[in-house]
Amino acid sequence: MVEVAAAFETLGFVGLGAMGRGMASNLTRRSGRPVHVFDAVAELITPLVDVGATESSSVADLGAAADVVFLSLPGIGDVETVCAQLLDADPRPSMVVDMSTCDVRRTRALAARMAEAGVGFVDAPVARMRQAAVDGTLFIAVGATPDQFDALEPLLATMGTDVVHCGSSGAGQVVKIVNNMVVLNTMHTLAEAIAIARTAGMDAEVLVDVLAKGSADSFMLRSPATRALVTDEFPLHAFPTLYGIKDISLALTLAEEGGITARAARSTLELLAAARDGGYEQEYYPVFIRAIEGRL
Repeated sequence: MVEVAAAFETLGFVGLGAMGRGMASNLTRRSGRPVHVFDAVAELITPLVDVGATESSSVADLGAAADVVFLSLPGIGDVETVCAQLLDADPRPSMVVDMSTCDVRRTRALAARMAEAGVGFVDAPVARMRQAAVDGTLFIAVGATPDQFDALEPLLATMGTDVVHCGSSGAGQVVKIVNNMVVLNTMHTLAEAIAIARTAGMDAEVLVDVLAKGSADSFMLRSPATRALVTDEFPLHAFPTLYGIKDISLALTLAEEGGITARAARSTLELLAAARDGGYEQEYYPVFIRAIEGRL
């Protein structure tokens, strides 16, 4: 059993989608605490019950049973809706931890509203790929007070190997958003490099292998570029184009609020939009190489 604050004896998890199901499974199996789960898609709940979680009939039912509730949802609108439902719980949870990727300004405003209602709110978005959610090896960027972070860190460590206190409310979202901006921009550059090299008669597999030996080496080159750009395989059950558009748009919102032009991010958004408009909404986002190469 992990050592956590006495106030967090019972846990809740809402959102059992692509990332949430692995996260909730690890929380259930590793925390040593009762975990209540809920998802609007009923069939997603059964695998969690199979590993020891308890099914809740609604968000409010879960909120009444749990001291701290973790969220993994598509966006800030969903988070705001679920938080409103948690405030209807009797009793209310003492803490909500949002592990989604969300707008920074609205995250901070929601944290203030929850605090007024006597409920703590922490942003703790996750990075790395779906397998990391299954393995419990996520990177988790946390926006919280020091006391909140200290109380939650043992629970977050059941889901991630790198749990980092990034600052106060919203700081976790800032880190996650700019992380994904760098990832998307990097893949954009790699896709252009491979497309250019192919037109010059270079084999993409050879190119990536050689680049990995020099100063252009990176995780993005060795992992997703090798698995997707070189093979031209873009599965549906990975990080899709629509998610990429959402995340780069969040980065551009932050940039605009700070008076930054962010030309590279804007160019990447245009490329993602071209892939979407070409019929690749749900495919793994590096499919945008087909837009670069005129293959939409």
